[in-house]
Amino acid sequence: MSKVLYIKANPKSDADSRTFTISESFIEAYKNLHPNDEIVIIDLYKENIDFLSTESVNMHKLAPGAYHDHPVLKYAYQFVEADKYVFAEPLWNLGIPAILKAYIDYISVTGITFTYTAEGPKGLCSNKKAINITSRGGSYSDGYMATLEMGDKYLRTILGFLGICDFTTIAAEELDVIGTDVEDVLNKAIQQAQQAAATF
Repeated sequence: MSKVLYIKANPKSDADSRTFTISESFIEAYKNLHPNDEIVIIDLYKENIDFLSTESVNMHKLAPGAYHDHPVLKYAYQFVEADKYVFAEPLWNLGIPAILKAYIDYISVTGITFTYTAEGPKGLCSNKKAINITSRGGSYSDGYMATLEMGDKYLRTILGFLGICDFTTIAAEELDVIGTDVEDVLNKAIQQAQQAAATF
């Protein structure tokens, strides 16, 4: 049995979020295909994730294993104990929502999710996999615009730093471009998500 963290980073409801329309379809398909797996939902807005304070930064310096239930460190322990990760967020201003970056700061803790060695930093979350489900108002997959996309690119990089190299992206694009058949774009992304659930 695998433990899946479903990390949601959008203030909108499931019904109003185009990102969640896709990610919820993925989760439902995954549940049907992997009925014995545990899915833990982390809605960052409902969790009231905030920016790190001086106290929180100091907590990061404690020895591994300490303060397992601390309001900040608990997320890092929860993260490293999971097997799979589903991220769901829109592209905002070329990057991820600030609350998701704050969550990344919570889970990136020396001695829990990564460590320093004589050869440099080493991720402690190896042999795990992640999927990022995102929606974008424009097209950022090819050409010049692809160089501006810092959301999925950042998640892929930071998760690789933590040792997670099996990373898949599902992106619904051009949702705010005049003339786009939004329903068609979403339906195609939903189909892709449902297919991905089978091998995730």
